Amino acid sequence: MNATTASDFDVLIVGSGLAGLSAALHLAPTHRVAVLTKRAMADGSSGWAQGGIAAVLAEGDTFDAHVDDTLVAGAGLSDPAATRFVVEHAPQSIAWLRELGVPFSEEDGHLHLTREGGHSARRIVHVTDATGAAVQKTLIEHVRRTPNITLFEHHTLVDLITGKKRGMPLNRCLGLYALDEEKDEVLTFRAPHTILATGGAGKVYLYTTNPDTATGDGIAAAWRAGCRVSNMEFIQFHPTCLYHPHAKSFLITEAVRGEGGRLLLPAAAGGTRFMPNHDARAELAPRDIVARAIDFEMKKHGVDCVYLDISHQPREFLLEHFPNIHARCLELGIDITRQPIPVVPAAHYTCGGIHADLSGRTDLPGLHAIGETAYTGLHGANRLASNSLVECMVFARAAALDILATPLEQPPTLPAWDESRVTDADEAVVISHNWDELRRFMWDYVGIVRTNKRLERAAHRIALLQDEIHEFYAHFHVTRDLLELRNLVQVAELIVRSAQSRHESRGLHYSLDYPGLADEARPTVLAP
Repeated sequence: MNATTASDFDVLIVGSGLAGLSAALHLAPTHRVAVLTKRAMADGSSGWAQGGIAAVLAEGDTFDAHVDDTLVAGAGLSDPAATRFVVEHAPQSIAWLRELGVPFSEEDGHLHLTREGGHSARRIVHVTDATGAAVQKTLIEHVRRTPNITLFEHHTLVDLITGKKRGMPLNRCLGLYALDEEKDEVLTFRAPHTILATGGAGKVYLYTTNPDTATGDGIAAAWRAGCRVSNMEFIQFHPTCLYHPHAKSFLITEAVRGEGGRLLLPAAAGGTRFMPNHDARAELAPRDIVARAIDFEMKKHGVDCVYLDISHQPREFLLEHFPNIHARCLELGIDITRQPIPVVPAAHYTCGGIHADLSGRTDLPGLHAIGETAYTGLHGANRLASNSLVECMVFARAAALDILATPLEQPPTLPAWDESRVTDADEAVVISHNWDELRRFMWDYVGIVRTNKRLERAAHRIALLQDEIHEFYAHFHVTRDLLELRNLVQVAELIVRSAQSRHESRGLHYSLDYPGLADEARPTVLAP
């Protein structure tokens, strides 16, 4: 592997989701922008968002109502100032997307607004049931034809370069190292401003709705560079993800339960319905309660999944209401009109992240964090539906405005990547096995329901993995798989440490050892 130096830029943006691309477009009129993404442009989580974007646009709806709904969902940990900031800037973001040509669904010449769980009014702007994909497609088209934006696909973040590590008296972010996977080279990127928009860390768990790119790269890199992280224990789980070896990350919408779907144990465990034993609302209980119930039954009976049965409904009804689910399941040999659907809960959204202010600034000068990789205070202990995409938009603009208001001072010359490692023939298979081990014990010990003993076991295994990965990283040349594993193990440690420090059950963090609420609601803040 060789090491070379890439051209200098004014701003480096890591991540090609809604947050990163929005920031790039805001900055491009005056700044030279590089967008780095470790796979293809559209391979991140943003394009997978089915729901929509929350904004107060309907007559009779108010900013106060949207703020209140968010604070309630956040279980006492959403920051009021950050929440109001996002809510009040959301309509501006929708207007900007419409100007770019995003084809939002309309009715009688007006935006069609839907309502989702936790919202007190219709305020969800959408593009049928594929909002993220439509917005992503539009932004990519604009980015590709914007002269001041240079795209670097298949470039994986290795580490941030900081002044402290270069012996400078003032510590700041000077740029980054990135692996060009196609050329097998580590490049040195230099810029006075860097924005991390790398998404969440769902791949730290065995089951997740996230794409393969969600490996916590930005969170881990910022932590290594000296930034604080907050609320990493709060991971949102979706209760019903299709369980099948050839159906990675396929959601079974909650509407199936809304239309009479019943959750059953596998035949080997009795095949009986179990939700009425957990909540009077049975299958119609909130998603966190349903997810905990499924987790409890799977652990109690030692089974790999449970079943969601909607086959008692007429075939015509199912084909009309759930055509995509029917088609996908049928491809896998499951006829939902006659058979129950195997499902498991799955990690869905990372509510914590890199500590950032209302301009997206982190603890490290020159470094901003936006989108799911950042902790802004909006989500608190639980995320309100459709608040995630609007957070990306609002903080992308805020970070861009902050950078635009700052004079450009090019960093000093940076050293090329020190490439003195050798190739190890067994590296790939060992990394794969380590990743499998990490995802399974994180699922077993740091999943939906936690205990002190489970967290201790996870912490012990993480320490062992970190020692092994440190040896790999110190002696062998870097690959994307090694970098992702390194980042996931770091994020796993942060999740466990945060969970161990929260002696209560709040929002998405549920502990059998601390089932009640603490007297005071405080965010979890970890510092390197």
